[in-house]
Parts: sequence; C-alpha cells; structure tokens
Amino acid sequence: MAMDLVGACRAFVRVSEKGSFTLGAAAARIPQPVASRRIAALEKHLGARLFDRSTRRAALTPFGRDMLPSARRLVQLAEAMEDAAEQARRTPLRIAVPDTCSTLGLARLAVEARQQGIHLDLHPAAPGTRAELLRSQEVRAALIAVPPDEATWRVPLGLASVSRPRAGTVFIETLRIGRGGIAQRPRRAWIQPEDDVPHIRDRMTRIRDTVGLRPAQVAVARTLTAAAAEVLDSDDLLLASARQAQELGLHWRPMGEADLARGFDVATTGGEDPDRLRTALREEITRCLGAVEGGGVAP
Repeated sequence: MAMDLVGACRAFVRVSEKGSFTLGAAAARIPQPVASRRIAALEKHLGARLFDRSTRRAALTPFGRDMLPSARRLVQLAEAMEDAAEQARRTPLRIAVPDTCSTLGLARLAVEARQQGIHLDLHPAAPGTRAELLRSQEVRAALIAVPPDEATWRVPLGLASVSRPRAGTVFIETLRIGRGGIAQRPRRAWIQPEDDVPHIRDRMTRIRDTVGLRPAQVAVARTLTAAAAEVLDSDDLLLASARQAQELGLHWRPMGEADLARGFDVATTGGEDPDRLRTALREEITRCLGAVEGGGVAP
C-alpha cells in the first residue's frame, strides 16, 4: 500500500513543532499511534531517522532538521491546494435558464443543487439570449431550446384562453375570420419569447397558412407579460404550457392541429460536464420547467 506522503509529512511537521508525539498528533488531528506509524513510514521511505527516540522529548536528528524545511513546504502546498479546492467547489456555476421558470421553482432548484455540492448562479433569459450567453462564455452552462426529439426535458404546449373551451382540444382554425360571428378585430394566437424558436414558431406559421389565417393572426409577443395582457383582454389565444396557463388564470387545452412541445437540454462551455447536471439535478430541473420525461406535465 502506498504511503500517504503528505499525511506523513504533516505529522512530522506538527510533532517537530510541538516537541511531542502526543501534542503533535493532536495538532495534526490524528490519534497519537497514527502519527507514530506515519512518521515511522516516512523514516523508512527516506532511509534515516527523523527523531531521536532515546529522549523523552521528540527531538529532531540532524537528518530530521535537514528534512523539515522540505516537509513544511510540502504541507503548506497541500494545505493551499485543499483551500483552493474548497473555494473552487463553492464557486457558483453560472447557468442560463428559461425566464418562464417561476421564482419559487428556481429557488428550489438552487437549494437542491446546494445539497448536492453544486452552487448555482441562475440567470433567467429568453432562448436566443441563453445561447448567446453560452457562446460568449458569460455563463458556463445553459438550458438551451432544442427540438423535442433531441431533448432531455419536454414540455407539452397547448392553447390558453380566458373563456373555458367547450371541447377537449382547441383548433387555431377557429380564429379564421367569419367564424363565430363578426369580431371587432381578428383574433390572434400569441407566441411568447420562449417559443420563438424554429421548431415551434415555423410550425405555427405553417398551420396559420394551411388553415387560411391572416399573417398577423399568429404573432410573436415581445414578452410573456405582453402576450398575457392581450389574451386577458380579449378572446385571443396564448401558446403556453399547462402550468403557465394555470399561473395566469387561463383555461388550457391541447392544440388540435399539432402536438407542439418545448425541448430542453444542457449545454456547457466545455469546462463543465453536462451529464453532471442532467443526472444530479434531473428531477428538480424537471419540476422547474414544468415537465416530466416522456412529455407529461409535472404535478
């Protein structure tokens, strides 16, 4: 079995400082027999006695005095390394997350991560901003938007409205002008910034064109708040997750024309292991996003 050189040198230095095996062992925070064994192993490793065993006091031999400065430097270097490691473990991991996550959800994610020795510095942002923060290395990791079939986490989307839908699904084609009476202005389906990504926005645009809506009837809102305000003040629809609809006091149904979903995965700058976040924080990220694996909605 290999000798613990640092541990042996620490015992050697502490005993030499205290002039006693008992007091030196206490300073090194190890039992006295352990200190004696480590020093004996170090003497065997170096090939000469470090202490004169003929006296009651732990007196250094000439060889021990020669070795003490090197042993002290090794111990100091090891302790500096241990301090640096502790500081590095506590350095927050800057990670960009969806700004659709609630404050409570992010707080719970931070707490769960801390309990697993991961300190998070969370930066809520829209999809494009998260990707840019990662590219510029302003963050070390990000929950990025990806197509659902490539995702670790999947959040089903549907349509939300102020009025309770009669059917179990809602079709965008019901926004077609001329259906359901004469409206003061064409009804719209609003896309929030989190869903302003090709695999969602482009499908919504194709559905709009297929069912014969005007271009402005499927619109990307500047913010979720702006989109929610439009929906709360009209018969418009909001493309959203079921959890978001519940938080906004809206009625949610799946969309009839397509099965749309947000997809998320972890990306890093290269210095972090994405699998560490996927594995260690999988359940809490699932809850934070409002999704479960397999595409269901988190309770």
